[in-house]
Amino acid sequence: MGVPLRPLAARSVYREVAPPAALAGVLACGWHGQTGWARPLRVLPDGCADLVWDGDALTVVVTVGAPLRLWVPADASRVGVRLRCGAAAAVLGTSMPELPAGATRLSDLWGADARRAEEALAAADPEAQRGILETLVARRSATPDRRVLAAVRALGAATRTSDVAVGISERALRRHLVHAVGAGPKQLHRVRRFQRFLRLLEPLVAGRTSLARAAAELGYADQSHLGRECRRLSGSSPAALVRVAEKFQTPAPPVRHDRRHVPSHHRGAR
Repeated sequence: MGVPLRPLAARSVYREVAPPAALAGVLACGWHGQTGWARPLRVLPDGCADLVWDGDALTVVVTVGAPLRLWVPADASRVGVRLRCGAAAAVLGTSMPELPAGATRLSDLWGADARRAEEALAAADPEAQRGILETLVARRSATPDRRVLAAVRALGAATRTSDVAVGISERALRRHLVHAVGAGPKQLHRVRRFQRFLRLLEPLVAGRTSLARAAAELGYADQSHLGRECRRLSGSSPAALVRVAEKFQTPAPPVRHDRRHVPSHHRGAR
């Protein structure tokens, strides 16, 4: 699951926590989100998959090649764990192309185990809920393909897919990546490079770099190429994404009528 994209109001909260050391090979993070107001949330692709508890159902949410629009009701609480890119197939026990983009009920994949987890999640508070999800993942005893994880890391840093070499043929690499992530090397490279661009939004807002320089550093042919990729993967131009990031960094005015409202930060409620 990728990055929700929407300026956040004072009532909307999102925070991430590092995974337990024993699960760092399969989990990128745990997170908790509190929705401030009802809206369709745009989620940007990152090639990962999240296990998400929304208070009613435990789902796996996948984003690979295009942004998602997920409806979130007002004041909804969500808790999740993010599976590392390349680890989801091993943990879920299914080939990723078999899962549609968006949310799939985990009980459709894991049956009684997922239903028992839903019962435990319904009876627990948010902090305990994340632990339940981590325990659920730990019981899978999954071992992701090291070649896939190496390829994901390489694709995240490379300017061209031809720069990636993990000791297997190009055809075998594509087969393994499609199974583990749901995308071949070229598509995954596009997504991971786009994620690197998103990490440059803060220096872009601060004026420490420019869109032209960012495009060159990330290996885009030119700024227009960056623009086409941003529109394809987010639905917005690079300049629009910078404006959104600027709003993220602008402190929300205090909400005087409800002291429970908490200023939020990047990524938002899922």
